[in-house]
Amino acid sequence: MAESLWRRRRRLSVVVASFAAILALLGFVSPAYADPDTDDEGATQNLREKLQTSAQAYYDLRAQLTESQKRQSEITTRLRDSELSLARLSTDVAAVASARYKGSQLGILNGLFTGEGDPHTLLQGAAVADYMVWRDDEHLRVYRETRDEAKKQRELLDAELQIQNKALAELDKQKRDAEKALASVGGMVTAGYSGPVPDAQPAPRNANGSWPRETATIKDPTSDGKISPRMYHLLLEAQLAGFTHYTHCWRTQSWGEHPLGKACDFAAEKNGFGGAAAGADRTYGDRLAAWGVKNAETLGIIYVIWYRKIWMPGSGWRTYDGCCDPSSSHTNHVHISML
Repeated sequence: MAESLWRRRRRLSVVVASFAAILALLGFVSPAYADPDTDDEGATQNLREKLQTSAQAYYDLRAQLTESQKRQSEITTRLRDSELSLARLSTDVAAVASARYKGSQLGILNGLFTGEGDPHTLLQGAAVADYMVWRDDEHLRVYRETRDEAKKQRELLDAELQIQNKALAELDKQKRDAEKALASVGGMVTAGYSGPVPDAQPAPRNANGSWPRETATIKDPTSDGKISPRMYHLLLEAQLAGFTHYTHCWRTQSWGEHPLGKACDFAAEKNGFGGAAAGADRTYGDRLAAWGVKNAETLGIIYVIWYRKIWMPGSGWRTYDGCCDPSSSHTNHVHISML
């Protein structure tokens, strides 16, 4: 069977890497790597669009689910209060029903009509009876309103549970769609990167918890282009967290998040993009990737790519090999894309 193009490119990259290592041992200086500047950077337009769409839908659904759970908590509290009031009123209504069954009020009224008994006493009894009728009717009115309110809250609670079940089903669908899309570049479940990393300050959201749609409006400090406010916020937070190696965000290309100002490439080496990271540079990339994942929902990150792996919300870490150079395989930089 003919060897696949991918395997031939892969074998060639190994040969090139080995040759470069030999040159380094012999004292030759290897050429510096330029910034990643290809359209694909190890992927395809179709794949990136699917991943972006899936992540956007995931976060929208997460916001919807969170809001629904918040409403559910409020409804549950109102329902509990209504049911407690209903239980107390049920006792009062039972007493009203018992008194009317015994006919105490009717006895007083009957005495007024038949003339039996002292008129003054009967008139006082009539006034009392009139008050008791009003009081009992008021109890019954409040009971009916409380009963209706409890029914309404139960219906609202059922509706919120249906919203949540639908959102959970959609979240599972988005996860599966992302996994199918990633199958072309690996897509197998893999261990990610972890370790102690600082929390980032949250990026601004809409009142309902969703992410505002943004365009590139802020001067990119890493290029001559512009980036979105959310991308700029992440860039500052990354620097505050200690990730200060060379970074490049906006660049010209025909598709993807970079030309939209919604992606940055964080070099593993201090002063530029080099070969596959090793030692302290590899550790730096591991920590940066872990930081991005930990703060993804806080900052609005749709995916993190590092060292032949990709992380997406809902799917976790998956294998991702663009082949065959350090930029395409993301072994010399951490790529972070934003909503």
